[in-house]
Amino acid sequence: MTRTAGTTGRRAWAGLAVLALPALLASLELTVTNLALPAIGEDLGASGAELLWVADIYAFLLAGSLLAMGALGDRIGRRRLLLAGSAAYAAASALAAYAPDPAALIAARALMGIAGSTLMPSTLALAAALFPDPRRRAVAIGAVVSSVSAGTAIGPLVAGWLLGHFWWGSAFLLPVPFMAVLLVLGPALLPERRGTGAGRLDLGGALLSLAAVLPVVYGLKRVAAEGPDPAAAASIAAGLAIGWAFARRQLRQPDPFLDLRLFAGRAFAVATATLALGIFVLWGSNYALAQYLQLVHGMPVLEAGLWTAPPAVGVIAGSTLAPRIARRVSPAVVIAAGLAVSAAGYALLTRSDAGLAVLITGAVVVSAGLGPMMALATDLAVGAAPPERTGGAAAISSAAPQIGGALGIAVLGSVITAVYRAALPPGVPEPAHDGLTAAASLAATLPERAAYELLGAARAAYVDGFHVAAALSALLMAATAVLVVTLLREKAAR
Repeated sequence: MTRTAGTTGRRAWAGLAVLALPALLASLELTVTNLALPAIGEDLGASGAELLWVADIYAFLLAGSLLAMGALGDRIGRRRLLLAGSAAYAAASALAAYAPDPAALIAARALMGIAGSTLMPSTLALAAALFPDPRRRAVAIGAVVSSVSAGTAIGPLVAGWLLGHFWWGSAFLLPVPFMAVLLVLGPALLPERRGTGAGRLDLGGALLSLAAVLPVVYGLKRVAAEGPDPAAAASIAAGLAIGWAFARRQLRQPDPFLDLRLFAGRAFAVATATLALGIFVLWGSNYALAQYLQLVHGMPVLEAGLWTAPPAVGVIAGSTLAPRIARRVSPAVVIAAGLAVSAAGYALLTRSDAGLAVLITGAVVVSAGLGPMMALATDLAVGAAPPERTGGAAAISSAAPQIGGALGIAVLGSVITAVYRAALPPGVPEPAHDGLTAAASLAATLPERAAYELLGAARAAYVDGFHVAAALSALLMAATAVLVVTLLREKAAR
């Protein structure tokens, strides 16, 4: 017999512990991939553009599929979707681990993204189902967010150890035991939950939601790689046009899987936008930090992993303390204050060339400031939806940061690449223009003095790009903090 959504007591907390597994995996996978990129580039001969696609394609297809999967979970049951997606994710991870070339790895990562889109919407919706009381629901969602942060914390340590002892593919096998535990315990501990809508799944809308993302990202990458040109402009315009068509289609559907009516609520709209912008800068900076430690500071992967753990602890602290602080202070004020702290952290990162201590301190401040936003904005978004649409709201609140994060890697990564190329001095060999990874590979083939000069120029150029991206992130977070307080003034006044 299906258990009710109001399951309480020890079974509910045990169910929440099971739900922490896919949440943990969500960030663990991204952290592992970032650290594995240099090894992948060396072993598979991947170019800088291919490495960006390895990192990006997962997030893009995950983000583009989340809305459809949230709607599918409303119709077939969120537990059923979670379990099916977990099995598919484990299989796709194994394919990625044994990919023989960059194209095969990118394809496997795409499959991982589609399978991964079943995880977070189901996780958030089931967490809300386990704890219908608003206060307990906020704690449960905070625990899910903390699990995401914990994955970021332990990911570098686990991945660093694996990459230091085995081949890069071993890191992609990490999801398999997580998914095995979920598949065994999930049926016994998790309730089944469906939405009340009985409409058919809009497959055309699902395809449009996916098609709207990829052309925009491709155009941005092309601009970074080759400068503005008609092909890049056409690709971006096509993606925006498809996005407009998707929105119009959803407005005409009697049972849309993206319920645009949710955005009529100010709290939901602001929370969703804040999630997207906050993860935009966080994923972009995390991607750059992993490269910075290995390629600028010359750290082996395990040591780099150790130094990326402290920022994750900052996210855990921020996301864990935020719900408690929000009992006494308005969530809007807590979120805005955290965003202001993150802006200060990004300002500190513009001085990263002052030493490793400044780099890590800035990253910790950024993460601690974004932690409250991750916990409270997610709860605001899910809590603003009626019970029968929590699947769709959870999908949107999952899709927004995933889309923002994917674009953050693409846009901020492209900014770093563009500045890097512009800052390289004349006479640097053309292969080094592909990126810092390519420059390091080229330097390994040169005489000692030439290699030293090339690496010095390439590292300085990368640091310039990193500083520009950090400055842009600081401005964006400061502006977002002001908007949160302004647009949620009534909530801030309570």
